[in-house]
Amino acid sequence: MKRNDTLWKGILENTFSDFLRFFFKDADALFDLDKGFEFLDKELEQLFPTEQIKAPKFVDKLVKVYSRDGDEKWILVHIEVQGYEDKQFGERMFTYFYRILDRYERKITSIALFTDGDKNFNPYIYEYNYLGTKLTFQFNTYKIMDQDETLLLQNDNPFSIVILTVLLALKSKKVSNDDLYSLKYSLAKTLVSKRIEKKKINDLLIFLQRYVTFADSGYNVKFDKEIDGLIENKTAMGIRELVLDQAKNEGIDMAKEEVVRNLLLANRFTVEEISNFAGVTEIFVIEIQESLK
Repeated sequence: MKRNDTLWKGILENTFSDFLRFFFKDADALFDLDKGFEFLDKELEQLFPTEQIKAPKFVDKLVKVYSRDGDEKWILVHIEVQGYEDKQFGERMFTYFYRILDRYERKITSIALFTDGDKNFNPYIYEYNYLGTKLTFQFNTYKIMDQDETLLLQNDNPFSIVILTVLLALKSKKVSNDDLYSLKYSLAKTLVSKRIEKKKINDLLIFLQRYVTFADSGYNVKFDKEIDGLIENKTAMGIRELVLDQAKNEGIDMAKEEVVRNLLLANRFTVEEISNFAGVTEIFVIEIQESLK
């Protein structure tokens, strides 16, 4: 989960204009994309103190987007990427919404992406009804496992590759390493053949390489070498170097995770103390704590 969390946060930031165009057909009329975006991750964390987190989250992003609406110079886009069933998900989305609204007093649109393989999990609404007081909160949802691969392959928006990657990951447990390799390599070739800027191709290849993995590590090495040849621009950092660089950073994260796990198992330190010892956030500590239960 931690690896996917990092990958999702990175790809959302690297392809955010494509993300908006993917989910809003009139994105260029709604948003002034040339002004760029501001990612308010730290501000979002402040709205949810660690002691109030009851369950590990997947990915959440809050983004300041400039609007073309004359009355609103900017609005907020809240994104939640959810990879497991959570019976309180709708309530959590509503909690995010009202705290963000109270803090910023700006228009907000909320989007939930479901990356899990449970066809029955697709919450889109939160309702409250008590002694005559009623509330209905509805948010945008996108269930990845329900999407049409053929249409996605025909879609020129780079974010369609992100969705196809998740679909491939959902298949990975049901196919052999050989079949998965063929499917993964085919998707990489499709990506490189698209008219997308080189840096974005590299970002998407990194996402594909790290998000969809093989049970046999030898296939990962083989895949890295093969897709090196797909990159025409030899002056840019190759996909293999980018993957190795990210793997190095992930190795550091894994070491920190091991330290946190050992301190938790010692059962002698508070979350705040462990956070300070390991040089990680308290949310990081809580996520590991939850996984040990």
